Amino acid sequence: MRILVVEDDPVLMNGLKAGLRLSGATVDGVETCADAEAALRADRFDAVVLDVMLPDGSGFDVLGRLRGQGNVTPVLMLTALDEARDRVHGLDAGADDYLGKPFDLDELAARMRAIARRGRGRAQAVLRFGDMVLDPAALSATVEGTPVALSRREFAVLAVLMERPEVIRSKGEIEQQLYGWQEEVESNAVEVHIHNLRGKIGRDTIETVRGLGYRMKAST
Repeated sequence: MRILVVEDDPVLMNGLKAGLRLSGATVDGVETCADAEAALRADRFDAVVLDVMLPDGSGFDVLGRLRGQGNVTPVLMLTALDEARDRVHGLDAGADDYLGKPFDLDELAARMRAIARRGRGRAQAVLRFGDMVLDPAALSATVEGTPVALSRREFAVLAVLMERPEVIRSKGEIEQQLYGWQEEVESNAVEVHIHNLRGKIGRDTIETVRGLGYRMKAST
């Protein structure tokens, strides 16, 4: 899951990034309304954490413009203004969830998983494909009930593929889920992760579609 955090407090920003990364997310951060809108025009995110009070305006205004443009990216509003009228304002403006400060990082991560899941039209918290089960909350994977140890990025690759197993995912799509703006992407990183996954979950489970990308392959 790739998340954009819009927050101007550097201490809180660093805490949000660290906490969400521990939950398995890839996280990018900006500090202003202008940078948030530029990021959302240029990139695709699974969800946004949006502070209300920003140096150059209100998160409510960012949200309103976002929804006015037809952008349906799930948004969680984050603010110290936790009165009922503020929550109503945010939700009526198009927010998917609302969390007041101070907050628990585990709760925030769970809420982000929930709104991202709903944004994809998925009700179940876990991903299933054949005899494989992937649990994003626990960052755990099992095959035929047996736990499989995956690195954070191996887990992220498998989650992308299992989210819509019939869809071919390009190398670029997968890289976007794995790396934030400041992270260097090695040219063969996706191929290495796919190779490692095949060694752990079965060589024939992930199909290479030449020239297009990868998808899950059902056993025959």
